[in-house]
Amino acid sequence: MLDRIVRGSVPKKPHTRHCDREGRLLWEECLTRQGFEGGYSVLYHLYRPHEQRALGFARGFRLPERGPEQSLARRHYKTWELPASGPSPIFAREPLLFNDDVVIGVLRPGVDDDRYFVNADADDLYFIHRGGGKLLSPFGTLKFKVGDYIWVPRGVLHRFELAPGDDQHWLSIECLGELRIPAHYLNGVGQLRLDAPYSHRDLRLPEYHGPEDEELRELLVKRGGRFHAFELGHSPLDVTGYDGTVYPVAFNILDFEPRVGRVHLSPNVHTTFEATGAIICSFVPRPLDFDPKAVPCPYPHSSVHVDEVLFYARGNFESCKGVSAGSVSHHPAGIPHGPHPGAYEASIGKTATDELAVMLDCTAPLRATKVAAELEDAAYHESFVA
Repeated sequence: MLDRIVRGSVPKKPHTRHCDREGRLLWEECLTRQGFEGGYSVLYHLYRPHEQRALGFARGFRLPERGPEQSLARRHYKTWELPASGPSPIFAREPLLFNDDVVIGVLRPGVDDDRYFVNADADDLYFIHRGGGKLLSPFGTLKFKVGDYIWVPRGVLHRFELAPGDDQHWLSIECLGELRIPAHYLNGVGQLRLDAPYSHRDLRLPEYHGPEDEELRELLVKRGGRFHAFELGHSPLDVTGYDGTVYPVAFNILDFEPRVGRVHLSPNVHTTFEATGAIICSFVPRPLDFDPKAVPCPYPHSSVHVDEVLFYARGNFESCKGVSAGSVSHHPAGIPHGPHPGAYEASIGKTATDELAVMLDCTAPLRATKVAAELEDAAYHESFVA
């Protein structure tokens, strides 16, 4: 659960008459999850939020399209080879790996969004590898920077403005089920537990400024794997107040508190978010295992129920040679994976790591797209042979 927050002016009870200072009746909008059984936010608009003219199908970002049939192998994708300064974030996503639960991709956007976007198919999670800017929504302005996760819940209208002059390089995870805080981090009343690896204070919320009009009236909605265009009758940022638990949020990866053991701990101790069919983990700088006989380097392992994906952000990746900032590795279930030759032995005696990376463990097999095939390092699998 995210905190229930209240911003602006709201009535004493939901679903009751609420007016602005001039006495005009405001329009209540309920943004609900899981029908009416899950979390929700209630927003109050100056104008009818459902006043939209349908314009039909439209173009959006690239959808996952299965690439050439691949044999079972460990794979590495060099995402920095994608052209920089591409289109706006709405159109810049390039999918690399996908299944029925998640679509994992990258963006190299170059200009601000010139219209609003609603993903009605998924919760979106972005990791900002390079760049920064602002996310604008009816909930306010959410500033973001390098190292931030940006969580945009399904159905939240928004657009991105980029920091001038920044080279933008983002990881994107489209969660087609549900993205959530892991249940074991929450106590019985929905608070993050005192022993959780982050607290509610670490979650940055939008800054609410009151009703705004950017004079933009175009909206793009993704639903059912298709994009649909609408013309809005009024500014969708006309919100005079809201309360609830559904809104965009930012969390910086360096605010994740890592766990350290006497011997090597399994990767799931780094879990930051859960999604349907996947966990998302943060590897951050930390002390290493402290038993005198510890081997700090990850042991070779065969995770027969999950595909593992790593996005490398920065640092010295001790266990994996040939990767660099912006690399995406995919180690599928069915074959063991582990450190490159020499890394296991060389890790003995080391006391700290400075790596920064995002990992996903996905329960359904991931398929590679045509874009991934174009970015693949063909020598990666054989690089594990001594």
